[in-house]
Amino acid sequence: MTPLLELSGVNAAYGRIQALSDVSLTVEQGEIVTLIGANGAGKTTTMRVVSGVRPLSGGSITFDGDDISTLRADLRVVRGISQAPEGRGIFPGMTVLENLDMGAYSRRDRKNLPAEMDAVFELFPRLAERRTQVGGTLSGGEQQMLAIGRALMAKPRLLLLDEPSMGLAPQFIAQIFKIISEINRQQGVTVLLVEQNAQQALSRAHRAYVMETGRITRAGTGAELLADPAIKDAYLGVA
Repeated sequence: MTPLLELSGVNAAYGRIQALSDVSLTVEQGEIVTLIGANGAGKTTTMRVVSGVRPLSGGSITFDGDDISTLRADLRVVRGISQAPEGRGIFPGMTVLENLDMGAYSRRDRKNLPAEMDAVFELFPRLAERRTQVGGTLSGGEQQMLAIGRALMAKPRLLLLDEPSMGLAPQFIAQIFKIISEINRQQGVTVLLVEQNAQQALSRAHRAYVMETGRITRAGTGAELLADPAIKDAYLGVA
């Protein structure tokens, strides 16, 4: 069976700095796959090459069997790849409703948008309460909810989530990860997750990859890596 997403020998650079070296990974339809690693390991660059905002310098990316290595970022959204980026990236001067509507800018089937916006509000009741509030006045947790909700409005087949728990209070972290599992299980959306909270990420993931200095160094199921003593020592704070 063809993976939904496949990176084969991907390289990417920032000038003379090699950010990714021969990165290969797969994401199967219906999975949650997580990518863990230290700061600067290349996780966010991996997400950027998948979403199309960072060009490759080698290798290839296929989505549902088609080579998208040189496809523009906006056309990848049309194909079904949507991202909630690191730092959330909401439009701070727009209301919650306007931010969600912007997530659907590439959609032609706009008659379904009210029902899908209601589905986002069911996932995130707090956003429903703040639907007319300007995004920049929301708390960090609420902004993260809005970033994920906006990405869902593109009706993705593959949802890219880059550090969704960054800077959040513990109660929001638990809530965000619970909702990620619900999005995957109830809506059937495949998820590629970059996350420094390895405990939460691995406990939710079907499969996982470890990245170090721009390379994939280990792979396995989420449960396997969660139980690995080396992973516990390096990423879970357990010697």
